[in-house]
Amino acid sequence: MESPPGLDLAALAGFLESEVGELRGPLQAEVIAGGRSNLTYRVGDGHRHWVVRRPPLAHVLPTAHDMAREWRVISALQGTGIPVPGAVALCADASVIGAPFYVMDYVEGHVVRDALPAEWPDSAATRRSMSTALIDVLLRLHAIEPAAVGLADFGRPAGFLERQVRRWWQQWEASKTRELPAIEELHRRLAAGVPEQSAPGVVHGDYRFDNVIFDSHDPGRIAAVIDWEMSTIGDPLCDLGLLIVYWVTGPDDPAATALPGRADLGAGFMRRDEVVATYAARSNRDLGALEWYIALGYYKLAIIAEGIHARFLMGMTVGEGFETMGPAVPLLVDRALTIC
Repeated sequence: MESPPGLDLAALAGFLESEVGELRGPLQAEVIAGGRSNLTYRVGDGHRHWVVRRPPLAHVLPTAHDMAREWRVISALQGTGIPVPGAVALCADASVIGAPFYVMDYVEGHVVRDALPAEWPDSAATRRSMSTALIDVLLRLHAIEPAAVGLADFGRPAGFLERQVRRWWQQWEASKTRELPAIEELHRRLAAGVPEQSAPGVVHGDYRFDNVIFDSHDPGRIAAVIDWEMSTIGDPLCDLGLLIVYWVTGPDDPAATALPGRADLGAGFMRRDEVVATYAARSNRDLGALEWYIALGYYKLAIIAEGIHARFLMGMTVGEGFETMGPAVPLLVDRALTIC
């Protein structure tokens, strides 16, 4: 069995057999494209398939890439109506493959980035259904009472927004590859303008089109929400603000540069103002300070992009598309400064 970077298949096979029973053939694995942070692999024994998640190969920052946190939230949301992959096993022992990791069920479906799947109707109705499904699942996630699913201690809601600004700045200081006065100004403005928080809830932390798997046959149904590495209990409006950042409106949008392959997918998708209006109509949260949350989203994405750029410069990334990350950072910061 040939192991991809970061995944020792022989060691993984021994671990998997202790969790799922005897494997029916040698393990095969491939890196799942699209991820720019934690590494994700599709693994199979010729009969069954799983997904393995592990941290990056280098430049792992404190508090980031916590496999146990991802595992815990996915496990807690089983059976809640929030679509998540089945939780298979967590391995906190870094000696097995060189880092902690977890295993979940492989979910069939489509991750949509730059084009609709061929089997879906190429229509405005399809795109509208996708938009509606994405917002519907986010609203349902934000309506969950954390204590009811065993996540009461999963985060510290008090002072959450102040900590977001401060902790992401710490990530910038640990990741930066150059001086960028504009992000220093953005940091100052965000810290000075922190709004009153909305009611605590489950925050995904990176909710967007290509972090969900759509049903193979129904663009109006999400089969699974994935990439929970930044999830916590805090102010759910952070998810909405970041989703607006990610809601790419054309090839010149800064988020399109930071998310290679993501572009405006054509007529029918909701506009950004429609996304906000749809969320507002079904939530009792006050959206009066939403521009601050959107600016925070640009700030977070810029810092994430800088961290990925740092790994790219070290030669420690797996896959393609990383060369666009560095140039995206100042574009994202400049966009935030226009609204904050």
